Amino acid sequence: MKYRRSVLLLISMLSFTLLYPQKIQKGKASYYSKRMTGARTSSGERLHHDSLTCAHRTYEFGTMLKVTNPENGKEVVVRVTDRGPHIRGRIIDLSWGAAKELGILAKGVAMVVVEPMDNYIVPFKPTTDIQLPEIDFGSANWRYTMPKEWKAKQKASRKKASLGKNRSKPEKNNRAKDANKAAVRED
Repeated sequence: MKYRRSVLLLISMLSFTLLYPQKIQKGKASYYSKRMTGARTSSGERLHHDSLTCAHRTYEFGTMLKVTNPENGKEVVVRVTDRGPHIRGRIIDLSWGAAKELGILAKGVAMVVVEPMDNYIVPFKPTTDIQLPEIDFGSANWRYTMPKEWKAKQKASRKKASLGKNRSKPEKNNRAKDANKAAVRED
């Protein structure tokens, strides 16, 4: 009976420490490669290498963390958008932009200090007021058309459908092949 109580107490203490991370953490940080740009994070956002974001195992998504490089004193505020790092011994994965701000790009992995920012508001001060022009869409005299290659494909698929050929086979989606092509504006 005592054994069960001590095991239950130990499990509850461990779960409590995992749910509520320490205020200040010291450990190794790595960063995402630029090649990860466009990948979806655990929060569902798309990663961009210039964004000041990070991956942390326990902090909630959207938590603002101040990450300090003790070697050079540089610090950056990042937002948690992903889970990780998935390598033992590391406490945080930074975006490429955050790693650049901290000066750890050359090292790859560096010691950092991580602490949450309570009620942090991102500072933004516009330099000047921007006046946007009014746009009159009624005077537009242009239209968009499809390139010849797309027209040919569309015409061929219509012809197949009208002849009744290959009705049992679904048509292939060629969006991946046509990803680098766009509609052309005609004046």
